[in-house]
Amino acid sequence: MSEWWREFRRQMPAVERWAYFDHAAVAPLSLPAKQALADWADEVTNNGDANWSEWRKRVGPVRDSAARLLGCQSSEVAFIPNTTSGLSIIAEAFPWQPGDNVVLASGEFPANRNSWRCLIPRGVEVRIVESEPGTDVCAIDRLLAATDARTRIVTASWVGFVTGWRHDLDELADVSHRRGILLCVDAIQGLGVIPLDLSRTPIDFLAADGHKWMLGPEGAGVLFIRQEHLERLRPIGIGPNSISFSGSYLSDVTDYSDDVGAYRVARPLQPREMWSAARRFEGGTANAGGILALGASLDLLHSFGVDAIWSRLGDVTDQLRALLDSLDFNIRSSAEAERRSGIVSCEVSDDDRRRILATAKPAGVALNFREGLMRFSPHAYTNDSDLDRLRSVLAEGR
Repeated sequence: MSEWWREFRRQMPAVERWAYFDHAAVAPLSLPAKQALADWADEVTNNGDANWSEWRKRVGPVRDSAARLLGCQSSEVAFIPNTTSGLSIIAEAFPWQPGDNVVLASGEFPANRNSWRCLIPRGVEVRIVESEPGTDVCAIDRLLAATDARTRIVTASWVGFVTGWRHDLDELADVSHRRGILLCVDAIQGLGVIPLDLSRTPIDFLAADGHKWMLGPEGAGVLFIRQEHLERLRPIGIGPNSISFSGSYLSDVTDYSDDVGAYRVARPLQPREMWSAARRFEGGTANAGGILALGASLDLLHSFGVDAIWSRLGDVTDQLRALLDSLDFNIRSSAEAERRSGIVSCEVSDDDRRRILATAKPAGVALNFREGLMRFSPHAYTNDSDLDRLRSVLAEGR
């Protein structure tokens, strides 16, 4: 179907009110995600946990759907409440030694800066390489120039949140691994619309919340941990969902090394007690409603195919760039095929910024500003009428 995206658009109720160019912030929910949330809420409202086991079983297929999107094994996927928590798990669980270091760019979103800065009191040096001024652009060779024999991890955004500049993850993983360095990726600005196959792209860790390009609710995302690294990470945030379920919540209370009468001395948790999968980091109660809603949106994306979505989004951003050029806005996002993403940002004067802020929302146009740039982030379902409405807002007064 040459215009499959029209069906995609029918699954996005927000189009009735908005020309939506802000998926890089928070996307509107898809209709299937809304229905999944409503069904879960109805179930819990009417039945409490009477059918809890049946709802729990439905989480498994969502994990499979996420693994399909990533091109990895389901055992390498854990559900997380947000990107920050996923990056923090890697930062805190990695077996750092005093004098080790991690390298990142100054243009990273705070989620991928502050998680690592918390390691400084443990003797880990956090090396920040300057991005190009006011952008998220930092070339691979500049990142690698900051590494040495004590660098354990390079961490980078797949797609930058300011200009949408996209790293070549294959190249970054390759050059990192040749130096014995692992690669951790914040993928929130690309996952769901840019094809990724982790069976071929050998990054080591990845985190992404689902509320942007994956069209899910806030509070439900995915963490990827390559299986070969699982036992290398120390257990943190361990709770009942981390343990291979035995049917008894008290099954481990006899696991102790000494009995001195007044108390017993517990043994450390053993790998055999925990899931031999990334889900060992899921800890406590899951956000079942959010995970199921995310799964519904992932199924929607899979029904069209990420390759088709990426191709269509490229057409949309081409039209968007032409629109901005026609209005003499200076585009700051790369036009190179290997650097492009769903984000297009441009320079804007203070006067235009004030005017656009005052007129866009009343006109039903959702857009955003980041680091002094005006940022647009359409999706594959964006159409000509959305672009026409955006043009009217941007052209007024120019």
